[in-house]
Amino acid sequence: MVKSITMKAIMKICGATLGLVLLLSAITGCNKYEDGPEISIIPRADRVANTWIFAYAEEDGKNVSDQYDQYELYLNKDGDAELNAKYTVFGNSYETSTDGTWSFTNDQENIKLDFEDDDQDGEYVILRLTSDELWMRDVSQNLEIHLLEK
Repeated sequence: MVKSITMKAIMKICGATLGLVLLLSAITGCNKYEDGPEISIIPRADRVANTWIFAYAEEDGKNVSDQYDQYELYLNKDGDAELNAKYTVFGNSYETSTDGTWSFTNDQENIKLDFEDDDQDGEYVILRLTSDELWMRDVSQNLEIHLLEK
């Protein structure tokens, strides 16, 4: 016995297929950053909000991590920022701190840091953004920085 397919059944199949196509399109379109992640359900501002340590830095192809290992960067999801450094020079210990703000720019592909100490300001292309990794490249120089969650 042959069953006939009703128009209602066809519409259900088409609707489900269209929904699946839209979902797959959304998933493949979520890779905003060069090094990922492919997809994240955690909003970008929530992933940026963290206390970060400088794990790796490379300038003009040379590892310069030792120039940044004393820094700690705090970012909250409301856009506040703080950069702290603790270092020792000739046996004397020093601490410095500057407050500021951060914001996304360039359709959330970049992050801009604006501190009271203008020497620390910068804009960076985000290469990777997860809850425990933030990789970025300075837009004005050939400097790449990898931050890890503290």
